[in-house]
Amino acid sequence: MKDARGDYHKGPVTLRGKRVPGSTTDQRLLDNTGESDWVHSDPWRVLRIQAEFVEGFGALAELGSAVSVFGSARVPREHPTYELGVQLGSALVAAGYAVITGGGPGLMEAANRGALQAGGTSVGLGIELPFEQGLNEYVDLGVNFRYFFARKTMFVKYAQGFVVLPGGFGTLDELFEAVTLVQTHKVTSFPLVLLGRDYWSGLLDWVRTTMVPAGTISESDLELLQLADSVEEAVELVRGSGRTPTPRPAE
Repeated sequence: MKDARGDYHKGPVTLRGKRVPGSTTDQRLLDNTGESDWVHSDPWRVLRIQAEFVEGFGALAELGSAVSVFGSARVPREHPTYELGVQLGSALVAAGYAVITGGGPGLMEAANRGALQAGGTSVGLGIELPFEQGLNEYVDLGVNFRYFFARKTMFVKYAQGFVVLPGGFGTLDELFEAVTLVQTHKVTSFPLVLLGRDYWSGLLDWVRTTMVPAGTISESDLELLQLADSVEEAVELVRGSGRTPTPRPAE
């Protein structure tokens, strides 16, 4: 990922100038066209993937109870939804949770900002992308990843639930992956709260009026997603899930 100075972060490595690659690590992993060099390089990639999991587990193992917050990277600071994200981060900390985001700008930054200013733990899980700007300034515990799947594991493993602010394709990807994990019982008692009825109700209406009649999901699957109109309601839905915050380990 590139930061504001043009540095390219590739996991723990920083590249500049002509050393900045033309593709991401994920892209090269998934590309099976062209030469057969991948036959020789993929076994080494396994070790790199293993290292990402080890680094992530090591950094977050003592995090305590946390909530992952997702939302658009494109929302500017002056937008009302940005302030909603700040309030959410602060309220989650007051409820006893650390806040985990993707560490980027926009609504991720907003939630990190609220958490940090409230005196809580503000986690950012960055990803190598050609257009990202690095971890935002309100992250006090950051881990950078090359691979999306390693990063996604950390979002779920160390969180008691998700709160989803308005967002785009990346936010939808994270949301529906989480829904799938709950639906298939890969995670237990995991609340998924959509904050912003005006933004999310159209999506849920489509799910209800198209997917359910088509038989591609069950009526009961709709209960996996909960709508909230306010920060207070969203936090209460997370707290009411049965997975209460656990005390953080002593520093």
